[in-house]
Order: sequence, then C-alpha cells, then structure tokens
Amino acid sequence: MKFGERLKNFFMGRPALTDELLDDLCDLLIEGDFGVAQAYETAELLKERCRKEKKEDASAVLSLLLEDQLRKSPAPQLLAEDDRLTVVLLLGVNGVGKTTTAAKLSHFYSAKYNKKTILAAADTFRAAAIDQLKLHGQRLGVRVIAHKHGGDPAAVVYDALEASLSGGAGVVIADTAGRMHTKSALVEELRKIDRVVESKASCACYLKYLVLDATTGRNAFAQAEIFHEAVKLDGVILTKYDSTAKGGVVFSLSSELRLPVAYICTGEKYDDIEIFSPKLFANDFAGIAQQAETTRGTLMQNA
Repeated sequence: MKFGERLKNFFMGRPALTDELLDDLCDLLIEGDFGVAQAYETAELLKERCRKEKKEDASAVLSLLLEDQLRKSPAPQLLAEDDRLTVVLLLGVNGVGKTTTAAKLSHFYSAKYNKKTILAAADTFRAAAIDQLKLHGQRLGVRVIAHKHGGDPAAVVYDALEASLSGGAGVVIADTAGRMHTKSALVEELRKIDRVVESKASCACYLKYLVLDATTGRNAFAQAEIFHEAVKLDGVILTKYDSTAKGGVVFSLSSELRLPVAYICTGEKYDDIEIFSPKLFANDFAGIAQQAETTRGTLMQNA
C-alpha cells in the first residue's frame, strides 16, 4: 500500500482530532520519513488550523500544510531563461541513479524545450558509468563526451563545453562520481570543474543538482546535508519515487535546508521524469489521490 493511502485511511472515520489521534499521526509521519520535530510541529499546526478554520476534512488541511512546507524553499531554477548555455552537474552517492537521470534530463530538455544536449561522462572512476552513458546516448541520439577510465573529470567537462559552444548545444549535462564520505575529494573535484566552467562558459547558467533515491528515507536527508555543506546546491532530483517510496524526507529538505526539489523520477523509462509540483506531491503524500490525478495534467501543461 502506498504511504498516501495509509495516511488517507488513518483519517477515515475519525472526525475528532484528539491528542491520542495526533500522537498516532506523529508516529505515522515519522514512518513516512519525516523528522521527529517536524512531525510533531506538523501535527500541532494541523490541530490549530482545523480548530481555527472549523475544518473537518483533516487530510485536505494536512495537504495544504504540507504544500506550505514545500514552498519554504525557493523555486528551483530549471534552465537558463534566455538563450544562454545551461550546464547541469549531477551529484550524489553511487546507486542513486545519476547516470540514468542524466539521460532522462537530456530526453526531457529535448522533448519539452527543443534543446540540443551533450552528455559528459565525468564519472571517470567507474568504467561501467561511462559505458552506460554512451549506451544512453546511442539510444537517444545524443552526443556523449567521454575520456578513458580514470581520467580527469574536469577535462571531460572542458571538452563537453567546447563541443557545446562549437556545435550549438544548449545544455551540457555532466554525470559525476559518487562522493560523500570523502568530502575533501568532492570539494576539490568540483573546484576544478567550477574553474573550467568559469573559464570556458562564464556566462552560462550553472546548476548543481543532488540526485537522491526516494527509497532511502532519512538517509537521503543526511546525504543532502553533507553535499549542501560541501557544495552550494541549486536543487534536488528525486529518483525511484514509486509505490515503495514514502517521500516525507522532501518536506525536511525544504523546511530545514531550504533546498527545493527540481525534478522527480517515477520509473525507468526516459519519459518517467517531470518537473516537481509542490501541490501535486503534497496531495499524493496526504492521500488525496483523486485530486492529485485531476491536477497532474493541468500542472504539467503549465509547468
């Protein structure tokens, strides 16, 4: 059962928000990957808002509260708003789906914005990552810039920028190696890449996205803390958000780190990526499935 359905069932037949009910709600929110303090704060806000506004549909009020939490972070930048080059650096630990996300973004930019992209295989520490990105490039008809295994990631980005500037590509997407526990290596590698971007494309829209696996729960928040401290992030891409993912960590990212989610991936196909909608996500988390389905098409059309 999806977590939203559990939350919706929790409120069914329980019109009165008793203290005991709110305690149970806190436990359920924590199960959904909320932080403890945030779960209790949300429950208290729900009680106060329902009392003040004399609302009986607690799940609908909860959805509005959750949406408010998601809007505490600034809206993420998705692409350059003009004709400038956009450089997207994908960060994250191994196994979260960075390489596949790079391919999905390339497909998305092409389909939605008619942008020509170049993929940069800057994860030179894993030969499999280079081969995987090349395979995605072949399937999508997208150029992939790659060096040999063990090469300099910054040099790969340099060549990708040169190729984009000479070939008219509007977006460069760089897949990087998994880093977290070796923070010093992460910082040094990104400093080199930063210098390359500054020297080759100083006017580019330069975005650093952290890729997080939605099924890892609160561990995803710990990863975000470390990366955000080491490198100023511009947003998050949430992967593997399917029936097994709860997603409560997203609210902590927004409320505590002021870190917005830019995109969400819901499957393995290239089309399974969309711009993150706070309203749709809050509805889904609160179990308002019907409303979520009816608003999805409108939100995607207006995104």
